[in-house]
Amino acid sequence: MLKDFFVLGLNNLKRRKLRSWLTMIGIFIGIAAVVSLMSLGQGLQDYITDEFEKLGSDKIIIQPKGMGPPGSAGGSLILTSKDLKVIENVRGVEWAVGFLIKQGQARVGDESGIGFASGLTPEDRRSLNEIQGWGIIDGRDLKKGDKFKVVVGYNHIYGDIWDKPVRIGSNIEIEGYDFKIVGVMGKIGNPIDDGLLHVDKDILKEVLGVEDEESQIMVKTSPSFDTEEVAETIERKLRKSRGEKEKQETFNVQTSEQLLNTFQNIFAVVQGVLVGIAAISLLVGGIGIMNTMYTSVVERTKEIGTMKAIGAKNSHVLMLFLIESGLLGLVGGLIGVGIGIGLAKGAEYIAGIYIGTPLLQASMSPVIIIGALIFSFVIGTLSGVLPALQASRLKPVDALRYE
Repeated sequence: MLKDFFVLGLNNLKRRKLRSWLTMIGIFIGIAAVVSLMSLGQGLQDYITDEFEKLGSDKIIIQPKGMGPPGSAGGSLILTSKDLKVIENVRGVEWAVGFLIKQGQARVGDESGIGFASGLTPEDRRSLNEIQGWGIIDGRDLKKGDKFKVVVGYNHIYGDIWDKPVRIGSNIEIEGYDFKIVGVMGKIGNPIDDGLLHVDKDILKEVLGVEDEESQIMVKTSPSFDTEEVAETIERKLRKSRGEKEKQETFNVQTSEQLLNTFQNIFAVVQGVLVGIAAISLLVGGIGIMNTMYTSVVERTKEIGTMKAIGAKNSHVLMLFLIESGLLGLVGGLIGVGIGIGLAKGAEYIAGIYIGTPLLQASMSPVIIIGALIFSFVIGTLSGVLPALQASRLKPVDALRYE
């Protein structure tokens, strides 16, 4: 019986092809938006999670409170070499690395631009590169005693930062000082990292006139120690050293897991807002289905009367109209899923080819696809409830006499 209802419902939709297509527009636009946004969002979340897994759960990040991009903190909200010494002496800290990231003006020939320069000691650079899986793909890394040498991010050589070709041995002027390129970092995947200029920390301080500052400090905890407990100890020791009260600190201490959770919570809110906006289209689509089904009830009043006259029950008529409205939603959902996958893959391709970033990746999770199809069927079915009830309650005599 149920199979017959589905076949009859499909045939009724085929007889009204144009109306069916127009009705489904709202559904497949909404589903396409939801699928593409959720796929790209899941891909971004997977990428960030992978990066944090590479970093490891035994890392702690200390940075000035309220800072945005590295190097943007101002006033007294800075970390110093004294803070680094305090952290290094905390029980459970295997090593601590302080690095300086500052914004400055760079120039190649007649071209100039604003970018970020990263300052680390050669030993600290090797430690961080091993953790993050970064490496030199051309030339060499910085070594002890290098003065006015620079390792450039991938985009300086192979990207579009400079119109003039730049290669190993070329000079880049940073804040009026000439630096010779000795190496190129491998592609990391985001424009900021791939546009960094890596120089010795002491040289960078000299060039920028920075006396004693650390933009960020990264800590690796010893294997036998709990990372959360070490982080709490670091926070307590820094408060005491800096003369600050609890909850009035001018610095943040976060484990890599805490940073990941913070990102996931923020991203979940953003993704929820985007999906909510896309869901407005689904609401419009549901209203369209309801309108179509009401029209169908009016057009098929005599047909309903005939069905009831030969023995069809109210429940049979109700089921038929609910299945028809559900099929409208389901078919619209199938089209929307196809369009959504295409949009997500298109965005991934454009980001990879023209922007050169792996941040936009389409994650085609079966949960997203199946969930979208179920949701579209449910929206269609619910939109047809009132028209179906109206159809099922028609009296056979009145329906047969309807003109």
